[in-house]
Parts: sequence; C-alpha cells; structure tokens
Amino acid sequence: MHLLNPDAVHPIMLPDGSVFTETVQLKNAIDHPCMEIGAFSYFTHSGKVEETASILAPYLYPFSRDTIKIGKFVQIARGSFFITSSANHPMAGFSTYPFRSFNLAETGGYPDLPFKDTIIGNDVWLGHNVTVMPGVTIGDGAIIAAGSVVTRDIAPYAIAGGNPAGVIRMRFEPNIVSRLLEIAWWNWPAEEIEQHFEILERADLSELEQLA
Repeated sequence: MHLLNPDAVHPIMLPDGSVFTETVQLKNAIDHPCMEIGAFSYFTHSGKVEETASILAPYLYPFSRDTIKIGKFVQIARGSFFITSSANHPMAGFSTYPFRSFNLAETGGYPDLPFKDTIIGNDVWLGHNVTVMPGVTIGDGAIIAAGSVVTRDIAPYAIAGGNPAGVIRMRFEPNIVSRLLEIAWWNWPAEEIEQHFEILERADLSELEQLA
C-alpha cells in the first residue's frame, strides 16, 4: 500500500482515484526564504497553490527577520494561519500607525521592534481556524483545538484550546511522552512508516518500542 509521496503537491487521493486539490503538501507548495518546512506536513485551503505561503502566513515577507519552522507530518486545517513578528506595529509612542512601512526604502522600517521565530514541532495538529501568534513554540505531538488563539508555548503531546489557548489535558502520561520523543517516529524512513502506520494509529507503546 502506497500512502506517502514526498514529491506530491496534493497528497490526498479520493476513493474514485482523483486528487483532492485543496490540500497541499507544504514543502512542495512553498518556496519562501523565511519558512522551513518538514516532509509530509500539509495545509488545506481554497486558494491557488502559489498563494499557500501568503494564506498561511500573510505578514511574513521575504525581508522579514523572523522565520516559521514547521516540523514533519504537521496537519494544518482550513482557516488556520500564523501572525508573525513582522506584523508588529510601534507601540512606544502616541500612535501605533506604521508610517515608516509605506516607504521602507527610505525609512528603513522598524528595526527595533522585537521579533522571534515561530516553531511548530512534528506530528502537530492545528484544528480549524487556529491562530498562532508570533514567537510561540508548539511541541511535538500537540493538538490545538479549533478556533484557538495560541499566545504562549504549548508542551509536547498537550491538547490545548481557547483564547488564549491553555492546556486542556495531556494526551499521555509523562513517561510515555518522554519515550515518544525519544522514539521520534517521524524521523524514520517513509517506507518504514508506511509499513507500520497501523501501529502508529494505536496507543500500544510496547508495539512501537519493538520497532524503534
């Protein structure tokens, strides 16, 4: 059974054999100097493939100082997006209006505004309409509930939700989380993942450890 195609732009095949064109494999759809994307991570949207980067991160520009780093096997639902540090406005004075942005060549913009990279771990699921704010880190295996606004770091294998998003519960006990992070199945060869995906779908650590 062939499940994973690292070269596909549209990774999902429908029951009739046709390709679902609204889901894109990010690594093959985005070429952006401020985005680092791991294999098999995907995003669903209704725009053109070439619009994927601007839909996912509308304020991240080629000249931005911050970056978005997305791990492997990340699942990003429709309507989710990243607000990056490059969207910041000056707040120290009486007005927040970004006057300098209208002529960056002459004004140089706002080099003193703070910036921080946004990091999404591996096997993270961002539900429908999730907003990820600048500079947060979402750990491996985390799940972010639909409609959430992530303003702070989320631990690996946590389920978080709300505005601002907080941890609802952990998916597994700490000792299991530690072992899963050590196993790091997302770094296995794609052929091995395909061969054992049914074990990954279960929550039997002993089965998984036999493969590690």
